Amino acid sequence: MQYRKLGDTDVSVSVIALGTMTWGEQNTEAEAHSQIDMALAHGVNLIDAAEMYPVPPRPETQGLTESYIGSWLKKSGLRERIVLASKAVGPATDPKRPSHFRDGKPHFDRKNLTQALDDSLRRLQTDYLDLYQLHWPDRTANNFGALGFPWQDDPDGSTPIEETLAILKEFIDAGKIRAIGLSNETPWGLAQFLKASENLGLPRVVSIQNPYSLLNRLFEIGLSEFSRRENIGLLAYSPLAFGVLSGKYLHGARPAAARLTLFERFTRYSSEGAALAALAYVELAQRHGLSPAQMALAFVNSRPFVTSNIIGATTLPQLQENLDSIHLTLDETVLQELEAIHSRMPNPCP
Repeated sequence: MQYRKLGDTDVSVSVIALGTMTWGEQNTEAEAHSQIDMALAHGVNLIDAAEMYPVPPRPETQGLTESYIGSWLKKSGLRERIVLASKAVGPATDPKRPSHFRDGKPHFDRKNLTQALDDSLRRLQTDYLDLYQLHWPDRTANNFGALGFPWQDDPDGSTPIEETLAILKEFIDAGKIRAIGLSNETPWGLAQFLKASENLGLPRVVSIQNPYSLLNRLFEIGLSEFSRRENIGLLAYSPLAFGVLSGKYLHGARPAAARLTLFERFTRYSSEGAALAALAYVELAQRHGLSPAQMALAFVNSRPFVTSNIIGATTLPQLQENLDSIHLTLDETVLQELEAIHSRMPNPCP
């Protein structure tokens, strides 16, 4: 395994992180524990969760993912080996965002964040989180695939960024969290958090968790410069585009028990453009004798702005294949061919 520093902290995190959003929906508690065991055996130390998980988010299953991690921590006694991250939900600004949290108004104010964090810590059976992230902005913004800015008012009760940072500082001072991160954030939003930290002496964001894959490289345009100049590394999610880049959905295939087979709500990676681009990437991998999934993950691993690549799997063989991507270094020929495909079909899955 390889490791990189988490922002300006003294914490080193594995280049591959273990994603958990299927635990409690597609994976049982025992399967979740087996995944953690395998990941740790391969040197993974970063585990990423969220109060919203599992996905799809439903009131009946909400919190099971964190509970499964908590039961593993209690059973194993290995809390100190884990860099544990979780997230607090923002307000529901479109029909796909969950509205069953805290009376439908889960803003980033003191009441909401305090309850969110305390509930996560209880489920996780730990006294602290190494990284606490805001799952999406507490304002109207173009994220989750929206390209244009939505010219509409912010959600009722949106909390100012300065107020949110001050609350997070209290959590740090109390020892409940060690560092803070953003997720599904825009360049403007990240800049505002950094400005508030500098002007008011508040904690500084150390990471940003946004989508990044061969099918969605938008992070490179407006946010990667922050990684270079402000030391805000990317925690890349959906690096396989919900499995599309593995090739298992090519030509309209819908394997049994696969996520896009089970849940029609996931359309971000199901467009005609996505299918055409995925086919080109899979064929490239096959020409070079590479696993399509490992090639796609190795590309993300190699990016200088990536701190950690969050992989997810529903079976141990899938997890093993994904973990083994850390041993793959793409040669210049493959990288040039990847760029050629990207130039022809850029970012089909924003």
